[in-house]
Amino acid sequence: MIQLNNLSFGYSSKKLLYKDLNLNIQDGSIYGLLGKNGAGKSTLLKNMVGTLFPVEGSLLVNGMVPKSRKPSFLQTIYYIAEDVYVPALTIKQYQNLFAPFYPMFDGNSFYKYLNELEVSIDGKLNKLSFGQQKKFVIAFALACNTRVLLMDEPTNGLDIPSKAQFRKLIASVMNDDRIIIISTHQIRDLENMIDNIIIVDDGTLLLHASVADIAEKLCFKTVSEIPPGARVLYSEKMLRGTAVVMENAGEEDSALNLEQLFNGVTENPAMAKQIFSTN
Repeated sequence: MIQLNNLSFGYSSKKLLYKDLNLNIQDGSIYGLLGKNGAGKSTLLKNMVGTLFPVEGSLLVNGMVPKSRKPSFLQTIYYIAEDVYVPALTIKQYQNLFAPFYPMFDGNSFYKYLNELEVSIDGKLNKLSFGQQKKFVIAFALACNTRVLLMDEPTNGLDIPSKAQFRKLIASVMNDDRIIIISTHQIRDLENMIDNIIIVDDGTLLLHASVADIAEKLCFKTVSEIPPGARVLYSEKMLRGTAVVMENAGEEDSALNLEQLFNGVTENPAMAKQIFSTN
């Protein structure tokens, strides 16, 4: 579990990005951390991994304080930054150097993931394309089998087939003891993959809800006319009508549209708060 209690953080003491943020992230779930560029997604992940520190409040990851950066903590968490860096090493040299830091590292799975992601295992890593480097880092991170996996814009630089393979791999490694948080503004890459959604904007938590809860409380549909009296969180003119996200008063079943949900929550946070009773 990851617990944030009244967490405040700022790059300047005069201006806080997050203030009194409360958030509980449970084991056994894949979380989508959504927000615009500059909304504070990367900052939040860096606080969780302990490279940035809260100025007030507390943050615990499986009962440990990230700020301390103890080996017992670091071997249980892996963070993939948006801009990956790989040294001038072969894959085998990289494995020999870094895998010992992760007691649960599985070499067989590592090469299986590399093969499935179609990463070339010949030559130095720094000679690979950016997309190949990104896939290499993803394969290594998955093979480390850490309890917590934080990924910042992991699909940047991946082509469409690689994005599909990435989603399959993430689903295959998930278990009840693991937390995976994927931060992205490429919202469509996460559809049909995550089971909990966190939306932040300008350092404020706008939504923290399960996909099941969203499906229960909101209806996503295309209509010729918006029903009278409907509480509409978001609407958009389309070729064949108006796409709407509205309160699910009639308990309808509908397919989640992450992009429309995100637009609705960020454009109309007061209504989203009322619908989901967000504190």
